[in-house]
Amino acid sequence: MPITTEELKAAREAWGNGKVAISKAFEDGGIDAAREVAGAHLDAVYGHALGPVLFKPTMASGDQTFRTTKAGALAYFCGHSEEYPLDGGFAIQGWRSMESVTSAEFIEGDVAMWMGWIMLTDKNGNVTKVDKSFGYKKDADGVLRIVLHHSSLPYQP
Repeated sequence: MPITTEELKAAREAWGNGKVAISKAFEDGGIDAAREVAGAHLDAVYGHALGPVLFKPTMASGDQTFRTTKAGALAYFCGHSEEYPLDGGFAIQGWRSMESVTSAEFIEGDVAMWMGWIMLTDKNGNVTKVDKSFGYKKDADGVLRIVLHHSSLPYQP
């Protein structure tokens, strides 16, 4: 069954809700709680079981710019990693909500791509806006999985 626009919206909402849940877990239970929630989130929305996930986080650089493993994504989201010492923990920044604005989407059967802006609001009301591209594939159970995640800060001329 082909992917729908509604499924893409639900997938983005699941992604954003995961960042909020990881932030709250960190605040309530520390890094171990955040890692547990983040691991479950990665299993629920990313396609690591399908193969390498093409993940380019917003604030990654050098040899660790691109992450294709769950461990690399977990380090980016939670920080506190000896293997990824520059990661500050993007998902433990006190997020409270997420909005998205679609620029365009492409759907072809069980593969889809989405591009637009993601705005995350933290507990103090500060908004972080990022340019985002997601690639999705439906797995054998019909679950939409992120297989490409590219993020960057908007260009400031």
